Amino acid sequence: MKTGVLFIHGFTGGTYEVQPLVTYVKKHTDWCVEVPTLPGHGVTLDLGNVSAQNWLMEAELAMRKLRKRVDRVIVVGFSMGGLISMYLALRYPVDKLILLSAAAKYISPLVLLDDVRIMLTESITKKYTPNTFYHLYNYKLTNTPLRATFEFLKIVKTVKPYYEQITCPVCIVQGEKDGIVPLHAATHLYKELGSSRKLLVTSPTGKHHICYSADNQQWFSEVLQFMRIGI
Repeated sequence: MKTGVLFIHGFTGGTYEVQPLVTYVKKHTDWCVEVPTLPGHGVTLDLGNVSAQNWLMEAELAMRKLRKRVDRVIVVGFSMGGLISMYLALRYPVDKLILLSAAAKYISPLVLLDDVRIMLTESITKKYTPNTFYHLYNYKLTNTPLRATFEFLKIVKTVKPYYEQITCPVCIVQGEKDGIVPLHAATHLYKELGSSRKLLVTSPTGKHHICYSADNQQWFSEVLQFMRIGI
């Protein structure tokens, strides 16, 4: 039986947000991997005329495409992608669900901007190269219309009433230093999801972009082990 993994990035982000884990999975398995870019997203943002429905539909199209190639599907979602992953789990057979920094609660634009300032400072003090995703936040600040934030909120509201109806095995990964999605959001999800098999993995040093945490290799291993159970 073939296994496929669908990765879904976050709001105002792109596939680079999950790329370290994508690379890890490809290196350690022979699974099929699908990593779509949601409409309006990517390195260049164009969020003025896209909607929550566009993002959900793109994720569904990727899911249908992958299901044609494999027998089992694992869905991995980062931040808003975690919400979209839960949406897919409500509509399609999903064997495992991996939620990374899942934005289970509404992100205040002010909190987001504050986190951006912190990350930009760190990008200088930690000497990140100009190629890292941290530098994209300068661009995001002037290219994310308020309307797009409300579209994000629609996805939060779409999924929230149905947490208990999600029953597939789920692994939640959360950074304890996350300035956008607090740790209690992850513990809330853990309690509310209807799955009988649940795992909560925390990263003591991890921030919102958890795939880039200093201890990512450690929790990558835990997540892959969870993915492999029963496969």
